Amino acid sequence: MAERVKIARACGTETGEETDISQIVPINRQSWKDKLRAYTNKPFSMAAMLLVMIAAAITVGVVLWILVYTLLKGIPNLRWSMFEWKWTSSNFSVIPALFNTLIIAGLSLLMAVPVGVFAAIFMVEYAKSTNVFVKIVRMAAETLSGIPSIVYGIFGRIFFVDFLGMGYSLMAGSLTMAIMMLPLIMRTTEEALLAVPDSFREGSFALGAGKLRTIFVILLPAAMSGIISGIILGLGRVMGETAALIYTAGAPVNASSIAGLGQPGCTLTVYLYTMMTEGMHVGEAWATAVVLIVLVVLINGAAEFVGNKLKKEYN
Repeated sequence: MAERVKIARACGTETGEETDISQIVPINRQSWKDKLRAYTNKPFSMAAMLLVMIAAAITVGVVLWILVYTLLKGIPNLRWSMFEWKWTSSNFSVIPALFNTLIIAGLSLLMAVPVGVFAAIFMVEYAKSTNVFVKIVRMAAETLSGIPSIVYGIFGRIFFVDFLGMGYSLMAGSLTMAIMMLPLIMRTTEEALLAVPDSFREGSFALGAGKLRTIFVILLPAAMSGIISGIILGLGRVMGETAALIYTAGAPVNASSIAGLGQPGCTLTVYLYTMMTEGMHVGEAWATAVVLIVLVVLINGAAEFVGNKLKKEYN
């Protein structure tokens, strides 16, 4: 009781006075000097901290160097004629390739996200962790995540283009990209659901909610940040893919117009690769790289914004 009185007096609540929270200093907050002083007594911890800081600095430095170098090379070559609706040999418009890229990315997301998320829900919430089928699916997903994209392209060419008779088309490219994204989305969603504490499930069941309601109202919103991260990683892989799309969506000569789902079309990465390898339009290739970077940043930002909105709405 005496301790409670002391705490109340210290906080000013015993006399009914309001406490200024900003004046309360956390006792566990450490300055950099305190941390360095603590690390000097532990040489291995100091070495580990230095290695982590060096690795982080190298990673950030490489990313910034690539971005700055690309922007310095590409921005001077940007011109308004590159954003005209129809491609010609004089303007080298990126609009047809841009729309083809968005179509393939949207279709692949539409096919891969529901399948990947529901597969992860089944493995985490319905199947037992010792289930042999679940182990096989996890091993297959991890194996597929490491397969080179050219293998996906050859598979898409043999199965979708030739066997199913789709020909070179945006639909064949989208199906191939969906298969490429599926393992990544499934594994990241599974890990995000496994990270949700069991107390969330137990509390929901205790309040009378069923299995399905618990999954969609409690678990998925709690795991939304991890799911969105997986979708962004998968989308980034699709946006930067070249080899698989050459084998399925069509050759780069189809860059003059926006293609239909059953028609061959050229994406931004294929268009960029073609101009760079030809060696005659290197400036336009760097400008296309800038457009691609801006597009990826905008899409990732929009996905993160939507994910945060959904999470706040459910919470």
